[in-house]
Amino acid sequence: MPTNLNFSNTEIAFSGKSNADLNRAYWLFKAISSNLLVKIGPPITTFAMAIGLPVAPIIRATIFRHFCGGESIDSCNTTIEQLAKFNIGTILDYSVEGAENESSFDATMQETIATIARAKGDSKIAFGVFKVTGLARFALLEKMDAGQSLSPAEQAEYDRVSNRIYQICKAAYDAKVRIFIDAEESWIQNSIDELSYQMMAHFNKQEAVVFNTYQFYRHDRLAAMKTAHQKLKAAGLFFGIKLVRGAYMEKERARAAEKKYLDPIQPNKNASDADYDAALTYCVENIADISICAGTHNEKSSMHLVNLMTQHQIAKNDRRIYFSQLLGMSDNLSFNLSMAGYNVAKYVPYGPVKKVLPYLFRRAEENTAIAGQMGRELSLIVTEQQRRKGN
Repeated sequence: MPTNLNFSNTEIAFSGKSNADLNRAYWLFKAISSNLLVKIGPPITTFAMAIGLPVAPIIRATIFRHFCGGESIDSCNTTIEQLAKFNIGTILDYSVEGAENESSFDATMQETIATIARAKGDSKIAFGVFKVTGLARFALLEKMDAGQSLSPAEQAEYDRVSNRIYQICKAAYDAKVRIFIDAEESWIQNSIDELSYQMMAHFNKQEAVVFNTYQFYRHDRLAAMKTAHQKLKAAGLFFGIKLVRGAYMEKERARAAEKKYLDPIQPNKNASDADYDAALTYCVENIADISICAGTHNEKSSMHLVNLMTQHQIAKNDRRIYFSQLLGMSDNLSFNLSMAGYNVAKYVPYGPVKKVLPYLFRRAEENTAIAGQMGRELSLIVTEQQRRKGN
């Protein structure tokens, strides 16, 4: 391990947080680690807001403040600047979910293009990002994935979806801002992959501008990623890849059991970890035409990539390789990697509090599903609190 990289260094990890920030984070993670609170919180909160109880200020001051940058692009400026002080980039993520109509799809497209405009020429913003389900009806993507024929009206609808994605990627290309297309549920992912590759054919001729996302908690993603790379390489295109473990495991397993098809999820965490690290190895070995963002909160995978870069004599600040974590999570990785000279960016979700609630609830549910991660976050916070008291 490089002597200047220690993921247990809490002084560096929390250098951007005041004592009050640390204390608030401690109680927040304690609350999230309670499965009961996470289970009853969403329905109670939704009901309270529906009848007009003033819960939004409480959410804004707690979970929203910790995991989100603000309610608008401009209100994220403080977070962007704070991260930049530590050479950590921002990925502005418009995290409004749930609306499924043409006007909301168009609004999401325009908002995403606005994040690209904000990022243009600003080195503090590393990437743009969007979810295809923010631009398309889920059922339409599901029908495409199933190989079913579309009616003329549905085909016109799909053409509008494709055009929205094209407009976003064209804006990113023109602004010289690289853009992530997020991964989603397995039963719509093939459609998302196809749209991603269509955009790469347009915009990845000189370098990777459009990045597709691979979830390695699925047992078929490593092979799919390699196959896609070979096809793109044969076409003379650059491949942008964001590597994550995944966010829909319980939903995936339940649907597979209900519909009696092969569970797409890895048999265990070790298998997921092995594929993730194998994917990193493959990408670094093919770095001539691949650019990657390792979206991970896993220390071993992060160190694996660090070691790969050393072995292949790749500069720490090579723009083809980024590490990424969520705002409010795994600062021990983000800040220590950045301090050591590696490229790091934080996902910074934003949007009106009420509209971002589905994202926040999902984040809380995911966190309780990885109890070890919560224990690690709390342990690091306590270590830093004790260190500061000792000083």
